[in-house]
Amino acid sequence: MVSPHIHVPFDQIDGYMDFILAGQYNLEIYFSSNSLDSLSDDSLKRLQKSLDYNPSLSVHAPFMDLAPGALDSRIRKATIERLEQTLHVAGILHPRAVVCHSGYEKWRYALDVNIWLKKSLETWRPLNKRFGAIGCRIAIENIFEDEPSNLKLLMEEMDSDNFGICFDTGHCNLFTSVPVDQWLDELGQYIIELHLHDNDKTADQHFPPGEGSFDFDTLFSRLENRDLIYTLEAHSPEHVLTGLDRLKKYL
Repeated sequence: MVSPHIHVPFDQIDGYMDFILAGQYNLEIYFSSNSLDSLSDDSLKRLQKSLDYNPSLSVHAPFMDLAPGALDSRIRKATIERLEQTLHVAGILHPRAVVCHSGYEKWRYALDVNIWLKKSLETWRPLNKRFGAIGCRIAIENIFEDEPSNLKLLMEEMDSDNFGICFDTGHCNLFTSVPVDQWLDELGQYIIELHLHDNDKTADQHFPPGEGSFDFDTLFSRLENRDLIYTLEAHSPEHVLTGLDRLKKYL
């Protein structure tokens, strides 16, 4: 069985360390803006020492209020600063990938995807080179997208093996207006990571797979035999254990 990464916020990791060490889990570590403001290299090195079983790691960049495709130059500058801080973290922890949000909301950009795309490319092209230089891929996560066309445009324009998609099942289930097959038709070749969680379409509940209505059978049949990062986004140890058990049939 492939061993999934378990999502955990950096500022909560000490409280879950006994659980993490007991299971020797691979991890996706989320760094919020607040945690980056108080972060030191020493704290990252202490974390590495604690994780002495050499887990596979991925990193989730901060996202609240950030906009990689912002028209306002100061907003985009602040976004790039946060992503550069994440790059510094990646240079120490050596994750396989860093997950970033797209920042796209169609109404915010007056339904003109090209406005967002142009500014997004100005953000991601130089950053992608810098992340690639340290051996870390960038995975752009679907959030409020109700269909995949804007992300497909970004992937086509970036045209980089180091730059791909983190397909989030819970967000797709909650916000989408098209079937999962269409998402996979348009984005499947670019997917490098999966965020695995479920909901009943009323909220972003982060249930374990199988407790909501997302079609995991279709997802895993379409992505069979792919070398992906599988990340379980559960919000409690109990849901982690349930989720891992339910993923055994797929991984």
